[in-house]
Amino acid sequence: MRKVIFHYHLFKNAGTSLDFALQQQFSKQNGEWVTAEFPAQEGKNRAMVREWVAKSESAKCFSSHTAYLPVPVIENVEVFPIIFIRHPIDRIASAYAFEKKQGAGTFGSVLARNTNLKGYIETRLSIPLDRQCRNFHTQRFATKYPAANISEFEKAQKAVTELPFVGMVEKFSESLALLSSKLGEFGFDGLSLEVSEKNVSQKKSLSLEEKIEGIETEIGSELFSKLVEANQEDLALHRIVSEIYE
Repeated sequence: MRKVIFHYHLFKNAGTSLDFALQQQFSKQNGEWVTAEFPAQEGKNRAMVREWVAKSESAKCFSSHTAYLPVPVIENVEVFPIIFIRHPIDRIASAYAFEKKQGAGTFGSVLARNTNLKGYIETRLSIPLDRQCRNFHTQRFATKYPAANISEFEKAQKAVTELPFVGMVEKFSESLALLSSKLGEFGFDGLSLEVSEKNVSQKKSLSLEEKIEGIETEIGSELFSKLVEANQEDLALHRIVSEIYE
């Protein structure tokens, strides 16, 4: 049985730092660590991911921002999924800071360069199908159960509790320690995943509580309340994972 690792790299969830740690164990130059992106159509996305993993026979570790759960089912291949969660309000502020300095031509980057955090959030919340500022994690975790006849949040909650590993950005070093242990049990003995902060958009000296208070001050209490309301499901998922690490 071929065993591989698949990192579902969610935007602004310490994924670049995790990929760097994984690349210290799996050579990018030798094709052991590979990355690719996929279309938003769920059926096509999953089919292409499955084909990618199946055909990349020398790869041991895969990483993608856009691949959807569930893990691909491939004959004679076993996949260990890695996915991280982050406090949703903190993640949104980090996404804004990153997109503001990114210089890309994407909608988010252009918007961020032409408005402040308040305007960024107001605009994205006004777009019904835009999930960047509205239960972002819930949508991505829920893709694990595409056929289940339950709500999106129930799917996401089920995924968080049943996946073999869910990391937590606020507990990054603890997450890497747990992940190293889990991967050892899976068959990758002797991995030493080390913390290395990459692609950091915000000051690290502030506590999470201080960051959230700062965001409320910056955007105003009215919009902050609206943002919290729009992310109730993500906040619930974050609490579930927090309890695991506590």
